[in-house]
Amino acid sequence: MHLVDAKGLLSGGKGYFGMNIYRGCTHGCIYCDSRSACYGFTHPFEDVEVKRNAPELLEAALRSKRRRCMIGTGSMSDPYMHCEEQLGLTRRCLEIIRRYGFGVSILTKSDRILRDIDLLDAINRESKCVVQMTLTTFDDALCSIVEPNVCPTSRRLKVLEEMRRRGIPTFVWLTPVLPWINDTRENVEAILNACVRAGVRGVVCFDMGLTLREGDREYYYAALDRHFPGLKEKYIRRYGTAYELPSPNRAELMASLRRICGENGLLYRPEDCFAWIGEFPEKQEQVSLFDG
Repeated sequence: MHLVDAKGLLSGGKGYFGMNIYRGCTHGCIYCDSRSACYGFTHPFEDVEVKRNAPELLEAALRSKRRRCMIGTGSMSDPYMHCEEQLGLTRRCLEIIRRYGFGVSILTKSDRILRDIDLLDAINRESKCVVQMTLTTFDDALCSIVEPNVCPTSRRLKVLEEMRRRGIPTFVWLTPVLPWINDTRENVEAILNACVRAGVRGVVCFDMGLTLREGDREYYYAALDRHFPGLKEKYIRRYGTAYELPSPNRAELMASLRRICGENGLLYRPEDCFAWIGEFPEKQEQVSLFDG
């Protein structure tokens, strides 16, 4: 990793801001879109860029905001990758978010989030906290190939269960679904049924497939050559250099998504999930009938 002084931290607006404390990742997921050349990395992806002044930037930004809202993190780089154990920048930012009364939404694959469950619990009681967990591969052995340097799916489900016990709302990102690897009805329905048992509020799934572009595609294909010999050629024959690679089983898998989520009251349309996650609960002052 290497340290930098960033000029800014928050992005977005209109009632929801995003922040990325780190750039790059050490989880090693074979499909990671953040590796794509369009993001302009000038250093190796695993040489994580650390915005060491992130807490100071966040505090300055929140101090100046007149209206509280949700602060999201994890969309580009996991806030709980390995270096967070040493640096604790995510925790410091959570402390600031709580101090200023904002809400937080965290997307991660890591059980390191449990280290900060005391803060997440406090934020959720005082404003709002949403924990989002990516699940792609129910079988832990296959998960260790697809997402090699992060805790397996079984452990992530334990995290979701602990959040449920605390009353912290959760969502699962069921993406990407990799053609001829984890795009089976058995895999997808096992994940969805586990979501039901864990009491998640919704499942974010744009489609059953994945996307590949320059930078990401080369890394993914090299991983296929290592772990699934011959599969790269099958991809090239079917998809060429397409950006979107829908699973051949997408219709069946999307039907399973709609059925299981619909029967169990889980949100599953992305726009509905994001609307729920992004809504900040404005607490209304209680006015006595005898006032005035």
